[in-house]
Amino acid sequence: MSSALTRLVTCGSVDDGKSTLIGRLLVETDSVPHDTVDSAKKIRRTGSTIPAGEIDFSLLTDGLEAEREQGITIDVAYRSMNLRNGNRLIIADAPGHEQYTRNMVVAASRANIALVLVDATRGIRTQTLRHASICSLAGVDRIITVINKLDAVNYSKDVYDNLVAELESKISHLTIKELISIPVSALAGDNVSSSSVNLSWYQGPTLLEAIENWESASNLNEEKHFRVQSIARAENFRGISGTLESGRLQVGDQMKVLPGKVEVTISEIIKFEEKRAELSAGESAILTFTKEADVARGDVLVNKDSSFDGTDRFTANLVWLDEKPLLLSRSYLLLAGSTMSPAIVTKIRGKQRIVEGGSEPAHSLQMNEIGEIEIATDKPLVLRNYGESRSTGNFILIDRKTMQSSGAGMFLHTLRRSSNITHHNYEITSADRALQKNQRAKVIWFTGLSGSGKSTIANQVEKELFAQGKHCYVLDGDNLRLGINKDLGFTPENRAENVRRVAEIARLMVDAGLIVIVALVSPFEVDRQVARALFDEDLFNVVWVNTSAEVCAERDPKGLYKKAKSGDLPNLTGVGQEYEPPVNPELVIDGTEDLTANVAAVLRLLS
Repeated sequence: MSSALTRLVTCGSVDDGKSTLIGRLLVETDSVPHDTVDSAKKIRRTGSTIPAGEIDFSLLTDGLEAEREQGITIDVAYRSMNLRNGNRLIIADAPGHEQYTRNMVVAASRANIALVLVDATRGIRTQTLRHASICSLAGVDRIITVINKLDAVNYSKDVYDNLVAELESKISHLTIKELISIPVSALAGDNVSSSSVNLSWYQGPTLLEAIENWESASNLNEEKHFRVQSIARAENFRGISGTLESGRLQVGDQMKVLPGKVEVTISEIIKFEEKRAELSAGESAILTFTKEADVARGDVLVNKDSSFDGTDRFTANLVWLDEKPLLLSRSYLLLAGSTMSPAIVTKIRGKQRIVEGGSEPAHSLQMNEIGEIEIATDKPLVLRNYGESRSTGNFILIDRKTMQSSGAGMFLHTLRRSSNITHHNYEITSADRALQKNQRAKVIWFTGLSGSGKSTIANQVEKELFAQGKHCYVLDGDNLRLGINKDLGFTPENRAENVRRVAEIARLMVDAGLIVIVALVSPFEVDRQVARALFDEDLFNVVWVNTSAEVCAERDPKGLYKKAKSGDLPNLTGVGQEYEPPVNPELVIDGTEDLTANVAAVLRLLS
């Protein structure tokens, strides 16, 4: 059974002719208004070889003014057309430039068909292989390799055969459900919507036929997966609003709500104020239950007898989209459907070798690189294997500082360690332990450049608290690097892990009822914010010891600035590595001011 809606993404390297191909396809299927076609005859790009009065098909998809001026595709351009079989086609024209690869990942993740173009005059390029890899990972059902510009090589069958053989060899390591190859000339119109005498040696379908004869696999027998997006309330009414991602839902179905594992029975299915007997995959509706249940935004309803309960430790394929590299132990926000959770990439199992195939070891991922990772989240997520369900197996990683999308992920499988660990609740609480010590447990987190005076002030604060009979302890950065953190260096990812470990130790000490004093450079704001997130809002206080880099270099108590100046210490914060001032610290003090006054200011945070 054909799908009522087919999604197609075009991709490949720069100037392979993607926009021209899609523009011609739209015109030849009468899917573009005539006035738009007329405007494409009048506008001429700089350097264009198309005679005046003829259609520049590429202009029909390059919608941004900057794209028209530069003659490139920057963002994904979407167009709609009706196929001859009655289906509707949504076309996504993806950028070819490497720097815009991230713009095509989402389009590929939703596409049923991908056109991977190859310029017959230039051959197969790295970006072509990268896009093919992404389409494979994204689970595109049918990948059509389009060998374009055959007119420029005299419609040579040998050129076509050699390029197809080379491409298939270079992508043989990829998991591709269906692969088709078609020779075309987008500029001349050969084999786009109709067969061409110039390509009489080719007996396969035209491009339009290959698109039209794709059929969607039925997902009616897939496991039910309903994502809760919001709670619907009205007078004497409460329901849950969301989308059925897979399967078929009926009134009377017995379901399990995850991660809480609450069992419910569907009482009503309401769509556009009309009660329905059932709901199909892809549809949104409001559900009510036979009895009240604790369900919240981000929860997921699955079959009552489903063995899957969610996971907080899993492996995934990840396409890295950010200009800043992926850092192990750096906390990101993971968004899956309407569920968001802090997440840390704990391990990179390897990254893909785009040209050679296979994978290689990696400690980080750069922009456009693809890797297999292990990831840990703060709460269980209900994700399924991406190969089995694209809609319920995808997620994105978001930079916590910029709130920009940094990575596109595809869930592979749960790690066994996730189900083998259970949190134990003990009767004696953190408040009980602090009360026994007649104090309130807290963290005072000193941050600042090396030599700013953090350790000196921390030492004096501890002495004052000790004299008052308080139970406290100093976690000093250097001391910890002599022990539990001795395996860490000073790269950004190592600093992130350093902060993570210190914060976890501090959390245990606060749970024990202690006042914890941390003296740590902790140069990156996002890492400090992650540390703060481990504690109740009023239990974590950042003190910025704001001493200038010039004063710190003059003091140089450890000789670090001298080493940095000679080139022996390239990652010293404030010299070879940036220090990000805290955004909203509870206290800012000058490390050159009177020690007694600074200590008194810190102690007031504990009163």
